Amino acid sequence: MSNTETKDVPYKPTSPNSKLDFASVWEYAPAPQDSDFAEVKEKYDLFIDGKFVKPSKGRYFKSTNPANEEVITEFAEATQKDVDKAVKAARKAFEGEWSRISAKERGKYIYRIARMIQERAREFAILESMDGGKPIRESRDVDIPLVAAYFFYYAGWADKLEYAFPGKQPEPLGVCGQIIPWNFPLLMLAWKIAPALATGNTVVLKPAETTSLTALKFAELVKDCGLPDGVVNIVTGAGQTGAEIVNHKDVDKIAFTGSTKVGKLIQSSLAGTDKKYTLELGGKGAMLIFEDAPIDQAVEGIINAIYFNQGHVCCAGSRLLVQEGIADKVIQKLKDRLATLIVGDPLDKNTDVGAINSKEQFETVNKYLELGVEEGADIYQCDCKVPDNGYFIRPTLFTNVSQSNRIVQEEIFGPVLTVQTFRTAEEGIEKTNNTPYGLANGVWTDKGSKIFKVGSKMRSGVIWANTYNKFDPTSPFGGYKESGVGREGGMHGLAAYIKN
Repeated sequence: MSNTETKDVPYKPTSPNSKLDFASVWEYAPAPQDSDFAEVKEKYDLFIDGKFVKPSKGRYFKSTNPANEEVITEFAEATQKDVDKAVKAARKAFEGEWSRISAKERGKYIYRIARMIQERAREFAILESMDGGKPIRESRDVDIPLVAAYFFYYAGWADKLEYAFPGKQPEPLGVCGQIIPWNFPLLMLAWKIAPALATGNTVVLKPAETTSLTALKFAELVKDCGLPDGVVNIVTGAGQTGAEIVNHKDVDKIAFTGSTKVGKLIQSSLAGTDKKYTLELGGKGAMLIFEDAPIDQAVEGIINAIYFNQGHVCCAGSRLLVQEGIADKVIQKLKDRLATLIVGDPLDKNTDVGAINSKEQFETVNKYLELGVEEGADIYQCDCKVPDNGYFIRPTLFTNVSQSNRIVQEEIFGPVLTVQTFRTAEEGIEKTNNTPYGLANGVWTDKGSKIFKVGSKMRSGVIWANTYNKFDPTSPFGGYKESGVGREGGMHGLAAYIKN
């Protein structure tokens, strides 16, 4: 079940009921994206007060390409002293030049950032795939266009805050500490920085240690666009660096996206302080497929919901709940569709599923695959080839699972789908809500009234209908229960960065 068991085995349909043999029909020629287009330095320093500065203790850590296990570059490891320096720079900018700039001028800076991201889209897409392992098609066609869209959206709000909050005089919070994850490095940066700047705040941001490259490239862009010094500061490091930001006494707001475990620690650390916070945490999204659903459309939606970005998506549709009458048909179509997926080099434009982000996450996902078998579930993986080097896992689905199975209840954060059945809408809703999470779910049906009836009973921050993983800057995103506190995106995203 790991990436080593069926290497170099020619594809043949694993499912005995499949009448399809895609390998004998066509074979794609390699279509690599030239990585030389993107410039990568041997070493990156911290970005503080508009300049790249060396870390106080002179320590650096390596960044590895998960697709080939080769070192890409090195990043500075920020200490408490470095974080304090960044916070002081942010405070100085907030109380100085940034506060004297008109809202209209603030919007111009944010708009300029959006335009420069568009101009450098190809470079950012390549670096995102090299650093994170996601297919270049996703970086190019989803991540980077969305990054620009979020900056454009919030640029438009900068001088219109009185319309967003009628009857109020919106005031910025001050210095915002922001900590982002490794699954969507640049997009999560945009979700955090764009609304913070639009509302007049300054920022100290820490990217994930395994995917800091595009954040430092963004720092270069910030420098080039002429944004006043200290408005955006980027410090790199591991969990301790993030903790220094959270616990710094001169930080007014914490925005965190990551695991529920770390989110709980942050919430505990902030208890008793007057810091505002938003926490966007884990999920275990369910997709309810009813008998009247457009099945072929639903199958494509399921594939996108769980195997997009190797399943490294907090709102991934990792649980499939299908009505009994169509279960066999849907499962067979899913298996046939899995047989067409190409797992391989993220920089190859043919690749559908790239590399698992890190060795640690690769081992975690494989442990869950072993656990699923131990729990009595039936495992299915297509027989596609995978590269000899790097962290690759074939798209996987588990059938014959029960609600109490750990692979159903716990977030795996990998390309793993569990399949259950239900008879009535009430049973499907009950199973959907029976997890600690409440971030995102999906409903597939031909009846609009059923979408509203079922969706309204789901304890989830996001409900997609006959689609999945669709994002828009105007729409708020966030969860219930252990999936977080607060919303990002839309006007809700602005509200998180102003005083009540």
